[in-house]
Parts: sequence; C-alpha cells; structure tokens
Amino acid sequence: MRNIININEGWLFTKDTTDISLRNGETVNLPHTWNATDGLDGGNDYFRGSCLYVKTLDRSTLPVCDLYYLEFRGANSSADVFIGGERVAHHDGGYSTWRVDITDKLTDSCEIAVLVDNSPNETVYPQMADFTFYGGLYRDVNLVCVSKSHFDLDYFGGCGLKITPEVVGKDAKVEVEVFVKDVTEAQSIRYTVYDKEENEIAQILTRDTKVVFDLESVHLWHGRRDPYLYCCEVEIVEGDEVLDNVCSHFGVRTFRVDPDNGFILNGEEYPLRGVSRHQDRWGVGNALLPCHHKEDIDLIMEVGATTIRLAHYQHDQYFYDLCDECGLVIWAEIPYISKHMPGGRENTISQMKELVTQNYNHASICVWGLSNEISIAGSGEDLLENHRILNDLVHEMDKTRLTTIAAVSMCKMDDPYLQIPDLVSYNHYFGWYGGDTSMNGPWFDKFHATHPTIPIGCSEYGCEALNWHTSDPKQGDYTEEYQAVYHEELIRQLFSRKFIWATHVWNMFDFGADARSEGGENGQNHKGLVTIDRKYKKDAFYAYKAWLSDEPFVHLCGKRYIDRVEDVTKVTVYSNQPEVELFVNGESVGKKRADDHFFYFDVKNVGESVIVAKAGELSDEGTIRKVDEMNMDYVLKEVGAVLNWFDVVEVEGRFSLNDKLSDIMKSFWGKLWFIRLGLKLKKKMNAGKKDDGEKKSGGFEVDLKADGGLMQMMGGFTVLRLSSMMGMMNISFTKEELLKLNRQLNRIRKPRK
Repeated sequence: MRNIININEGWLFTKDTTDISLRNGETVNLPHTWNATDGLDGGNDYFRGSCLYVKTLDRSTLPVCDLYYLEFRGANSSADVFIGGERVAHHDGGYSTWRVDITDKLTDSCEIAVLVDNSPNETVYPQMADFTFYGGLYRDVNLVCVSKSHFDLDYFGGCGLKITPEVVGKDAKVEVEVFVKDVTEAQSIRYTVYDKEENEIAQILTRDTKVVFDLESVHLWHGRRDPYLYCCEVEIVEGDEVLDNVCSHFGVRTFRVDPDNGFILNGEEYPLRGVSRHQDRWGVGNALLPCHHKEDIDLIMEVGATTIRLAHYQHDQYFYDLCDECGLVIWAEIPYISKHMPGGRENTISQMKELVTQNYNHASICVWGLSNEISIAGSGEDLLENHRILNDLVHEMDKTRLTTIAAVSMCKMDDPYLQIPDLVSYNHYFGWYGGDTSMNGPWFDKFHATHPTIPIGCSEYGCEALNWHTSDPKQGDYTEEYQAVYHEELIRQLFSRKFIWATHVWNMFDFGADARSEGGENGQNHKGLVTIDRKYKKDAFYAYKAWLSDEPFVHLCGKRYIDRVEDVTKVTVYSNQPEVELFVNGESVGKKRADDHFFYFDVKNVGESVIVAKAGELSDEGTIRKVDEMNMDYVLKEVGAVLNWFDVVEVEGRFSLNDKLSDIMKSFWGKLWFIRLGLKLKKKMNAGKKDDGEKKSGGFEVDLKADGGLMQMMGGFTVLRLSSMMGMMNISFTKEELLKLNRQLNRIRKPRK
C-alpha cells in the first residue's frame, strides 16, 4: 500500500546562497516563505534570490517499499534538488505539485538539499504583476512510498487518475482512466465508486486502464444548492494484496455558457457572481495552513458568492477540494500575466499541463484561464501563437471544459487575441482607474452588440479602501465610503445584465503587492472586501452579501466613521430583508423598503447618537458624533509620501497636482505641460536602467503618448496620485520637483464650463 509521509518539520534554512554545503542557517518548519514580512511592507525591495533548505532522512525510520518519491506541493518559483550533493532534479513554476524519484540515491542517512529561487528572469512566469512573488517551500513536502507497480507519479504531478462524467438523460456514464507503471500480468486494477455516504455502488475488476461506469438516476452536482460528490477509488491488486491505491472525489454536472443568458448549470440559468482570491495573508505570506484556507472559504461562502476566480496561478489542492464541497464554480489559471516573454513559452505550456492534469477531477472547475492582461503592451504574433498553442493544448487535454482570458481595458474589441478562447472576460476599473462608474454597463452592452456570439464576463473590477472616511466620497480617496458606493453602482450595472457570464470582484481579500505605495499603507493592494488579516469585513462586503446571500442579516455601514461635521448626515444600511427601520437614540426615524437592498436615511447629527438598524428581529448598531472640524485621523495620509493632497497649494480657477490628468488634458496648455512631464518621466526611466539595459521597473513599459491606451485609463487619477504610483516602477519625485510641477499647473487656467 502507498504511504505518504509528511516531512515538513525540521529543515535547515539559509537565506541568500547558492552554496549547498552551507549549514549555518536557522531551523524552520514548512510551509515557509522568506518573504512573509518584506513581501508586503512596501518599497518594492523584498528579497528575490536563491535560498537553501536542507533536511536529513533516516532510512531506518521509513516504511519498506520499492520506490521513494519526494513530493513538493509548491516551491516558488524555481527549484533544484540535491541528494548527497548531487543534483537530481530541476523544476520551473512555483504553484504546482512536482515529484522526484530518489530511490537510487536514498542512503541510510540521506541529506536532501533544495535550492529555491524567486529571482527575476525571462523564462519563468510570473515576472511582472501587481502582487508579491513570495519565495520558499511554502506548501507541504511529502515522501511518497510506493511499490514497483504503482499509479504514475511522474505524469505532470497528477494523481494518476482521470475521471470524466457524462450526463445521459437521468443517468450518467463515468469514464475512469488510470496511468500506471510496471503493472504485471498477475496483477489487476480494481475500480470502485462510492456515493456521498461512502456506500459502494459499483465495482469493476479488470486489467484495463480505462473503464466506464453506468450510474443510474445520477445525483447531480448543482453548485451551492447541492454540491453532491461521488468518490472513485482505484487499486492495483495481486491476489488479496493491495499494492497501490489512489482515490478522488468527482461530481456529475453539465454546464454551458450562453452569449445571451450567461452560465447554464444542469440546464438551469445559474448566475456566476463572485470574487477573485489571492492566497496570501498578513504575517504569513503565501505559506498557508489548512485553517487559513478554511477561513477563506467560509468568508467567501458567507458573502454568498457562487464563483471564484483563483488568480493568478494554481492554488492549493485543499482549497480546490473545499470549492468542490461547497459548490463554488471555479476559474483556474496559470500565471501567464502582464508581460509576454518570448523565452517563456515552454513554461506556459508546462504550467498549463500541470494545472489541467492535477485539477482535472475537480467538479468545481469549469473554465481554464489562459492569461491575464497579457496584451497590456499589445498583442504581437508571438503572443497570439502562444495563446493558440495553449488553447489547443487545453482542449486536447480536457474536452469537457472551456477556455477564457482576462483582457485589460485598453485591449480593443477587435483584437484577434479575443478570438482565440471560448469565453472572454475583461478587467475594467472605470470609476477607479479612469472614467467613472457609469461607463461599466454601457461598455458591456457595446461589446455584446459588437460580438453577439462571444460570451463576455467581467473578470476584475474594484477599488481600494482603507480606514479613511468621508461624507463626500470621491474617486481616488481610498475611503471605505467610496468603495461602498462604487460597488453599489457596479452591482446595479453588472448584475442586471444576465448576458455577462461571470463577474469577479477584485478582490475578496487585500493582498501583498510590495511595489505599491498608495492608500497610506504601502506594500498591499487594498481592493479587498476583507482586510489582509481577515479580521475586518469592509462595508462593501455586506453590499454583496445583501444581493447574494440567503442568510438573513442587517448591516449598518460606517461604524468606523464616528466623528462627522455635517448637521444632517447620510446613514446607509445593507440588508437582504425587504424592510429596514432606523432608530436614533431609541427613536424611529422611519422605515424604508429597497429593491436593490441598499437603504439610505438622512439623520440629524447632534451631540452623540446611537444608531440602530432593525430588520424584523435582526439589528445592528453604531455611533456617530457631531464635531466642528474634520477628524484628520479619517483623512488619507500617504506613508512616506513626499506630499499629501492637503499640502498642495491650490489657486482658484487654476490647475494643481490635485486635479485629474484627464481634466488637465482638456486644456491646450495642459497638454503642453503633460508633454514636458512625459519627457521628464522618460529621462527618469532611462536613468533607472541597469548596465545591461533592463529597467529596474521590472519590465513595465509605459505608453507616454497623450492618446495612449494606458494613459487614457489613468486619466481618472490626480497628478499627485499618479506620482505616488510611479513608485511601483521605481520612478520617484522629490518634494522640490512636485512643488515645481504644482507651480507650473497653478499658471494654467481651467477651461470655462
């Protein structure tokens, strides 16, 4: 029988070395990353390099078997394995499972050394993206002990078992294929299917590596409503002895995507409304424990999501299992993201083979993602060919699922890139990165009218929110209030268009992006509905819960926004109940009904008031307090910022750093000013080049043309905000430079309305 021994404990870790003979490190237990702290503290200076993990195995403590494999569930991003000083394996790709046969190298006292490297390079994805590439052995490492006759451990990291259900009327045919090594004529393969209660319902004993089960009156896997799972166990047997065994859950379902009616599950319209997820968290980085994954799935279930986009890489197998069990529809993808690398094609192919092979049996997965925002610098022929290869590869490996891409806003609707996958989705941030919220729905209407046969989805949308507050929320202020009103509007626009096959909020959780320096807490992307430590659900979380969850609740917004200067203040309540009543210091100020689940009240702000929102027996409460001046603890202050917005000199009728770039560009003199700024930026970028010509910006190519797509998208930013974001590209401004730019803008008149 197969034995799987976890060997997470007691590794000797040495940072920043390629010398496998060093033994002067610290003892760590896995999962482990060396970027748990510096990967999300800002500065874009987290350590990217090679580190050494060493562990000694005592063979006498291991079970007796024919073959021993080291199994790595995740080593980011490249790794070399040495046994007794000899290199025995290399692997590129930080998010998949891979194994190494060490049988012939295993001695009585066997020393394993693993060099893990997350250094920048031009061949292994990802290399350019808005998240931290944590290095380390950040998932389990196991020793898999098997007999000579065994299920293939070398087949792209898979389990050697492939299950393909097909619904036939009220029944199902379930094809089960196995990949085996060294099975003799004296041995057989026993296939057994169990129901959810672990009752045996069918069994086949044969020497064939592919069989078909007929399941009568099959119980369908139907999303959150009924995530029914069967189990298939396959054993290699000789007489009464079981030599090896594998098992996998599977679900039986049909699905398709209709260009007009969206996602169809088992013949019924099943709107995919959900979130995206990154796997890291505060103080842990990406070295998650099972309890962390469980907490994440519980929060996603609470918000009522029916789908998750698991971005931008393969996630832990345990999390996919949880998605199967909870009935969530999953978009799974590889980290082919942002920057197309001509030298990275083979890596996209190998990562895709591993993703599909290792996750084929998961009922939750319905679409495979080919890439994300990869055409940000245009879609040349090499990029297009890479996508055609990936698309054909996926359809060859999996004839049951669909392919998709996440295109960036500036990708034109007639781009040939969009014609390659089965489905298309777009990352749009109108209302945050340029434009305004009202542009979202009409853009999708236009796409649907232009391409009526191409299913269109929204793969990313969102805005950042920290513990800043205002009664007058505006785009770019990073307040919890603006995030809430942004998502209220996006819910109204996106959820009312059923032709949109899926919507995925960016993001369920704040996540590490060490290059970021905005919002007042550097090193993170704060678009999450929940904070990175999972301790606080922002108000926008409850806006989605009101629309998507059947769990009765009422939520009073703005509980962190206590001190308010206005005499009458707006109070917002979210609930999935039909009616909400608001009480101020025990007195009712009225009842409201709202079809959109968003309830608004005007409340007199006098002294200190206790606000209670009630919906039937449910209630939630908070406090507001009248103050004469704005509490500056609520006002955005950039950490390490050269200037904050309130430090900028403004002149009536003239521009300043606090004006949006798009408004400045409406002026002739403003355009000339921008051209001069563009030349200054190019000079700074050239000054930041390394000796070999590679930009320190990590590959960001900035289109500085006034009519360029990227700059059009950035038109919604103030100049000051743009200057702080340039830190992500290692372009910085001094205080004197910013003040000079502001003086220049103060000389330019704003156009008359």
